Amino acid sequence: MSSDYAIPAPPVISLPVRGSHRRFPVHRIYCVGRNYAAHAIEMGHDPHREPPFFFQKNPDTLLANGSDFPYPDKSADVHYELELVVALASGGKNIPEARALDCVFGYAVGLDMTRRDLQGQAKKMGRPWDVGKAFDHSAPCSEIVPVEMIGHPDAGNLWLKVNEELRQNGDLNQMIWKVPEIIAYLSGLFTLAPGDLIFSGTPAGVGATVRGDTLHGGVDGVGELEISVV
Repeated sequence: MSSDYAIPAPPVISLPVRGSHRRFPVHRIYCVGRNYAAHAIEMGHDPHREPPFFFQKNPDTLLANGSDFPYPDKSADVHYELELVVALASGGKNIPEARALDCVFGYAVGLDMTRRDLQGQAKKMGRPWDVGKAFDHSAPCSEIVPVEMIGHPDAGNLWLKVNEELRQNGDLNQMIWKVPEIIAYLSGLFTLAPGDLIFSGTPAGVGATVRGDTLHGGVDGVGELEISVV
């Protein structure tokens, strides 16, 4: 059979959708930095309402719920960051804040896994964060829960346990920039598209993980996520 491609086309990266046999195809992954005041403080930054900033992970860094997370090479300090994930059904450019939630398909629970030592080196040298943030399997994510099932959560506990010990514990209402504001601001920088995911930031309590750890976290009303570090 003939093909229009010079090499085999890569597979479509997707996540399961709760209550459906259909899957959510992922276009891009955007992540919001320092979006909880207490986390900004623990990272040594001013928690006041500075403009939001973003970095990206590649879609193929997603890791399915319940999977093993391979401890990455070139790092001895890998951190967990539990987050609410926003999944977009539509996009656009310069989306008004008042219409931003109309773009949302649903929500999920994600982990922004970070090679903190490599990120720190990049910061000191004024280099991009890609090696610290966008490595293989660095975006574990749960199934997507459609808006019709849960609405738009703007409050509720988000938490993470490491080997059943609570490490992160916050509330969605502690976000410095709320979901509609994030979507509106981000759409001024990029043309958003259906299938985009936005990791919306993490509360305080981030820390290192080691091989043998079990990470179990959740967002009330959305779902839970569990991975094993191997």
